[in-house]
Amino acid sequence: MSETRRIRGSCALSLALMSPRSREIVQDAWRAFASHDAERISAVFTEDAEWPAPPGNATAVALNGPSHMIGREAIAHFLAEKFPRLFVRDVAVTFHAFHADGERVIVEETMTATLANGNRYENDYCLVFELRDGLIHRVREYMDTARGHRMIFGREE
Repeated sequence: MSETRRIRGSCALSLALMSPRSREIVQDAWRAFASHDAERISAVFTEDAEWPAPPGNATAVALNGPSHMIGREAIAHFLAEKFPRLFVRDVAVTFHAFHADGERVIVEETMTATLANGNRYENDYCLVFELRDGLIHRVREYMDTARGHRMIFGREE
């Protein structure tokens, strides 16, 4: 067996072993997010974690916050304090798929909620979680930004 094959084989084995655990880490994180407990949320992120979302997305605009959160404390504060101010009740996430490959987990989901203005919210998301040392290091968030603006503000941006 050549050196290249051995290295490939080792990597494949490593990815296969990490993927189920990676999926569990992300699923546990969703339970922490739903708790709105800043301490519990903070515990699932690296200190230097980042959560970039599309610039000017409706949630960031409505909450007068950044589209790119940096640091576990900023992310935990958003999920525990700011998020519930806009999405006030009936928040539900329907998971369509979890795709895990090594330390990367892709989540396809639909979130529904009642907004602070009484409007109904429903949008599809794709989130790419990048893990490091068993914690979330980065979450790249993708959503239909025009749909979000229509539901939150009644117009597209």
